[in-house]
Amino acid sequence: MPLPFLTADRAFDTSEDVALPYEDHDQWRRPYRPGPWRVGAAALALLLASFVLLATMIIAFAGALPGAAVCLGVAALVIGAALRLLRMGAWVSREGVRRVGFFRTETVPWARVSAVRTVQQPVRWLGLPRTVQGQALVLVRQGGEQLPLLTDHNADFLARVEAFDRAAERLGAWSAEYAVSS
Repeated sequence: MPLPFLTADRAFDTSEDVALPYEDHDQWRRPYRPGPWRVGAAALALLLASFVLLATMIIAFAGALPGAAVCLGVAALVIGAALRLLRMGAWVSREGVRRVGFFRTETVPWARVSAVRTVQQPVRWLGLPRTVQGQALVLVRQGGEQLPLLTDHNADFLARVEAFDRAAERLGAWSAEYAVSS
């Protein structure tokens, strides 16, 4: 028995892709859902952090406060890494497009974007050094420099070709709406 009023999927079950009335184009948003590989990795990291926090509590009750502080610091780092892993991806707003990586975030204003297109090229598999032939959505700046936004083999779109195509269309629509008018 499906309970659509309990899920966030209601907005995506419609055949037409219309903007919801509460969507504000001035806020940064990811135009696609995070993939199962990314969510699973973050969930495992948070599970590890819960065990480290349990160890912190046991060490603190045992009276070794410096050891407990070290464990607390490790847990905080693991939680921060899991949250950063969930933030990774392409984000858009009226200002421009933002590519959030694990260690670095880069924002390109729409005024400097000349095109957003899909290209066939070697892409990294799950962000690892191994490359495979795949599709990448690249942002072409006015100087001709290309910035890869998404690939069909990253943690959001591995084995989800339809989701990659939808995300590429949505990013292309944002580019068509704001890059031309800027």
